[in-house]
Amino acid sequence: MKPALMSDLYRIAAELAARDEPFALATVIGVQGSSSAPRGSKALIDSSGKLLTGWIGGGCAESAVRSEALKCMETGAPLIVTLDMTDEQLGIGMPCGGTMDVFIEPVLPPPELLVVGHGRIAETLSTLGYMMGFAVIVSDPAATQNDFPHARAIITEDFDLTETPVGPRTHVILATQHKRDHLWLQKALEGNAAYIGLIASHHRAVLVLDYLRAAGVAEEKIAAVHSPAGLYLGAATPEEIALSVISQIVALRRGGSAATHGAAVDALIRQCEADVLDK
Repeated sequence: MKPALMSDLYRIAAELAARDEPFALATVIGVQGSSSAPRGSKALIDSSGKLLTGWIGGGCAESAVRSEALKCMETGAPLIVTLDMTDEQLGIGMPCGGTMDVFIEPVLPPPELLVVGHGRIAETLSTLGYMMGFAVIVSDPAATQNDFPHARAIITEDFDLTETPVGPRTHVILATQHKRDHLWLQKALEGNAAYIGLIASHHRAVLVLDYLRAAGVAEEKIAAVHSPAGLYLGAATPEEIALSVISQIVALRRGGSAATHGAAVDALIRQCEADVLDK
């Protein structure tokens, strides 16, 4: 690949990453026999399957790589594709007389962690989320950059909840301790959030979820709400509650267990709720 083309490829990749747009980088890592793209050839494919720049062989070879790149971006896992160019019928339809191995690597935006609320639990959630590679967004009228130094964005004015988008990449944690949780839950459910966690005492969680039922929210949707949020760690401090919630998110993302905590933590959350109300 010519240096000028390589420079363009990395420039476009940087621009896509800066805009949090997903893409895939395809690299020819092995060639046997004849091939139109030598080893080391690269190409960028965007989220629609369009080849933006680069070269990994024309015709059906490119089509096959673009198709596999879309699958790669959907799963988030890299893969190696072997293209058989020796047979027009059984291979990819390009009788070049060889095979080509292409490594396809997805480059995806970081998952989002939306923390709604302020206080020690919310602050620790923001820090731990940042450490786990999340793009942290905090929404609360009392939130400050000093309290949430790792947040990518802090939203302090969002009365009608229109300033804080929620989508399939968003992991929503409600740590308000008492404010508008039912509205945030509705927004998170409507946005098909990847995770929805409600940090609340059992008593208050029942009230909030019953409100959703009365509002006509389907039971199968309500079941997507993790309440109480967090793994059972025997948490005894606000920081440990935050750790249990982040651990639950990681467990769900990685295929682990997501068992929730019990009565002792419920008592601690009630105390946190009382502390917030006293302020």
